[in-house]
Amino acid sequence: MKLKSVVFSALFAVCSLVLFTACSQSSGSKTAGKKADTTAKATGEEADTVSVVKSSYPPTDKAKYDELLKFNAHTDTSGRWPVKNQPYPLGGAILPFKRVVAFYGNLYSKRMGILGELPPNEMLAKLKSEVKAWEKADPKTPVQPALHYIAVVAQGDGGKDGKYRYRMPFKQIDSVLALAKKAHAIVFLDVQVALSNIQAELPLFEKYLKMPQVHFGMDPEFSMKDGTKPGKKIGTYDAADVNYVSNYLANIVKKNGLPPKILVVHRFTKKMVTNYKNIKLRPEVQIVMDMDGWGEPDLKTGTYRYFINQEPVQFTGFKLFYKNDIKKAPHHMLTPQEVLSRYSPYPIYIQYQ
Repeated sequence: MKLKSVVFSALFAVCSLVLFTACSQSSGSKTAGKKADTTAKATGEEADTVSVVKSSYPPTDKAKYDELLKFNAHTDTSGRWPVKNQPYPLGGAILPFKRVVAFYGNLYSKRMGILGELPPNEMLAKLKSEVKAWEKADPKTPVQPALHYIAVVAQGDGGKDGKYRYRMPFKQIDSVLALAKKAHAIVFLDVQVALSNIQAELPLFEKYLKMPQVHFGMDPEFSMKDGTKPGKKIGTYDAADVNYVSNYLANIVKKNGLPPKILVVHRFTKKMVTNYKNIKLRPEVQIVMDMDGWGEPDLKTGTYRYFINQEPVQFTGFKLFYKNDIKKAPHHMLTPQEVLSRYSPYPIYIQYQ
């Protein structure tokens, strides 16, 4: 029953998000867009959109890689972790050499995550504080800060093409890149396809994905393959969808001489990702299955155990909600120390919303 509760809790949050986005689409987007356009100027820096020159990266230290995989398996006794027969990544890989700590959200909305909730400088200062907390909790693992930006948002309005999603202006993405540069952070562009599909949305961001600091996130929750409006039920992706994205990213990496891309796949139910055993691993892409459910600590622990630990892909992630995690008793959001003590394997990607 607890696992069922986290699903319905998350669905309630989805409905709230869709309704809010629908309202802001018509009346607030121009004003918000104007604010976003000035963000880069406020930071005193230009957006980091320069062309990427092909570079050579030192080859992966295989012995160190194996050592860190075993370390991050933590107390696992099932034999599932570390994942067997995975390819060694290309040189310049972030995982598992660093833990990524990301702030998630959208610049149009204060309700979609911490990234858009606070003024830019205050948000970056808070991110820096969280990075320090994770470094203290696990001194063995350096921390890479990140901004995880929702670049395509599921919404309640069907729009001109009836796809129920809103694509963010590129100027907003440029603003996020400028903020990330100031914080020495990497960037994730996250896509909620709604009634569109990942094959139509992913290629739109290729100019950004050619940059070495830009990575990608795909959200099954809003992938409505049966034509249901987003927010009515929880969506799904199949291994074939994940493989399409990882293959696309791998080609960008090879063509542009880049280090591996990180691909984050959100998940908090079994049906959100089907046929996980068919997900293909590649040297050019590092796949993170991110536990995206919110709720009290015991509820989150169960979700992580059943849908992340027991269906291994490559790396794991864990999401913390500043507000939703404290709604129910014991009204407590897990600390870095508690996350590391509770979960096996250690999540190597941490996201705050």
